[in-house]
Amino acid sequence: MVSLEQVETMIKQQLPDAHVKVEDLTGGGDHLQATVVSAAFEGQTRVKQHQMVYGALKDAMASEAIHALALKTYTPQAWKAIS
Repeated sequence: MVSLEQVETMIKQQLPDAHVKVEDLTGGGDHLQATVVSAAFEGQTRVKQHQMVYGALKDAMASEAIHALALKTYTPQAWKAIS
């Protein structure tokens, strides 16, 4: 199992400018939700944005340290529009 902080760090290593919030959805530490805001998502489809985040977490997901991950990805402009 990985900590929420470790997941955040892994995402930020791949997307250094990212604002990341990771939540444990079940209390067991293996079903997580991550909200990621990054300028790297500009011009990318939602699928590509999610692939970028999954790429950062591939080792943790392959080892099943993360069993399930719900993603919400936003460009900075899209984030401003909803917050």
